[in-house]
Amino acid sequence: MQILNSLLVLSAADDSENSIVGTWSSKSNTVFTGPGFFDPVDELLIEPSLPGVSYSFTEDGHFEEALYRITSNPKNHSCPSAVLIYQHGTYETLDNGTIVLTPIDIDGRQLLSQPCKDGGASTYSRYSQKTTFIKHAVIVDDYHGRYRLNLYEWDGTPVQPLYLAYRPPLMLPTETLNPTDNADTRPTGQSLKRRVRRSLENKNRTKAIRKSTFDHDFWWYASIGLVSVGSLGYFFM
Repeated sequence: MQILNSLLVLSAADDSENSIVGTWSSKSNTVFTGPGFFDPVDELLIEPSLPGVSYSFTEDGHFEEALYRITSNPKNHSCPSAVLIYQHGTYETLDNGTIVLTPIDIDGRQLLSQPCKDGGASTYSRYSQKTTFIKHAVIVDDYHGRYRLNLYEWDGTPVQPLYLAYRPPLMLPTETLNPTDNADTRPTGQSLKRRVRRSLENKNRTKAIRKSTFDHDFWWYASIGLVSVGSLGYFFM
């Protein structure tokens, strides 16, 4: 078993699968970053079929966040609140494993629905919240056979497990999407809106590669490990 574990660790390291680069999604597998969640051209947050969380990370230090959360109302079960949040910006990974997400302030959006308070009119607003994950770990999930990202909030509270969904990541352009008169960062060259609209039109032809829910590499190395263990056992009998 020790040999098997070593083989699995080596396979992950050799393929650089211990990197956080990619798009990660929670178990519901319905929430993903990118143009399927937020349309910055028409200012639309698109509600997924089920709540969940998704984070994307690039090699050059950019991140994107898509959150869809539903909170029950203990006094009235027919009045749950729901919130959709989109943010993107830059991230930094510290030597101690801490990840710091710094959003582009003017690009974040929030859609808050409180049906028993807002009369059916959800509140759409700008949103900006710097996030710190005190530590993180990329492992192979023993049950699902998939790469899993474990994140821990600033106080150590674990975030729900995230599974690798796309690599390279599925994301919108990383520069400022909605520049204002006082924005420090402005797109140059080709119209950003044209680029974003093209991204929306081509979202089904993305270069991002969807990761299978069955990890063939994992089970291949697992099979090799079991054969090795069996062979050693036979040799020493």
